[in-house]
Amino acid sequence: RAPAPERPRRGRPGRPGRPGRPRVRAGLGRAGYGLAGFALMIAAWYALHASGFVAAGLLPRPDEVVAAAWRGFTGQGLLLDVRVSVTRVFLGVAIGTAAAVPVGFLLAWYRPLRAMLDPLIGFFRALPPIALIPLVVVYFGIGEPARISVLVYASFFTAVIVVHEGIASIDPLYIKAARSLGASRTEVFTRCVLPLSVPQFLVAVRVALGVSWATLVAAELVAAQRGLGAVIQNAGNFFKIDEVYVGITLIGIVALAMDRVLRVLMRRATRWQERTGE
Repeated sequence: RAPAPERPRRGRPGRPGRPGRPRVRAGLGRAGYGLAGFALMIAAWYALHASGFVAAGLLPRPDEVVAAAWRGFTGQGLLLDVRVSVTRVFLGVAIGTAAAVPVGFLLAWYRPLRAMLDPLIGFFRALPPIALIPLVVVYFGIGEPARISVLVYASFFTAVIVVHEGIASIDPLYIKAARSLGASRTEVFTRCVLPLSVPQFLVAVRVALGVSWATLVAAELVAAQRGLGAVIQNAGNFFKIDEVYVGITLIGIVALAMDRVLRVLMRRATRWQERTGE
């Protein structure tokens, strides 16, 4: 006797899985871990304040910092300070990396030029921007160009190193394969080296962005009236510790947000590399 055919199971028909769901879940998991890290930091902050190890006047609670930030946003023009600092950092990174990209290419492409300029770049990269502020005031005055020039300086020498090292680390096999197929020197550069260098450009921008935010307070030492660095300096002069924490916290938050946006752009710009590696 032949076995009876299996009856289809009742219920909703299965739907094919969406390929984007694992990525969404992974992103939510990373975000959860990140929030957990911040929660631990805030808990440790409260514990340190409650322990009395640091005087209460020298270490405000997180809620006191939030209250000071609210006062700043509602009545002291803190949002304008954030916008001014973001504009300065954006201009400094844009100008510095735009100038660093061709220099990095030349250093990686021409060995005699690299041998001549590499020591100079290492020399100037080691100089802290805050040490150059007296010369910046002498040559650029105390206006906005002086402050932006400090950020351009920090971004340029950081981005040059990243671009140069990134291009120099390109696998020579790609260049040899292109030349074996009859590509000219210009075609090797435009169709092989340049596309492979796109991730390094974005990494250079990301590193320069972090260095510029770290240099922001030094740049705004040049007679700045607005900006997060000016907020920190003015609050420190009047011993307003909660406002100092507000400025420091906002620098970290805005820098983190800009870095996250840049990472998303990096993933989208280099998606073709993931497809070729599958």
